Amino acid sequence: MKKNMGGADRVIRVIIAAIIAVLYFTKVIPGTLGIVLLALAGIFVLTSLISFCPLYAPFGINTCKKK
Repeated sequence: MKKNMGGADRVIRVIIAAIIAVLYFTKVIPGTLGIVLLALAGIFVLTSLISFCPLYAPFGINTCKKK
């Protein structure tokens, strides 16, 4: 897997995931929608940790800085 996510992209995803988690656990986003968004937040964190987004690959998007 070649990295295709830059630092800013990774930070933004982690922030969004944290916001979703806080909203879910404070019961602002309840029920099925909350569970779906929490799963999405988990995917955001996972892709941030490995610096690879599978949805970027088919479209040729690369936010990682070139060396």
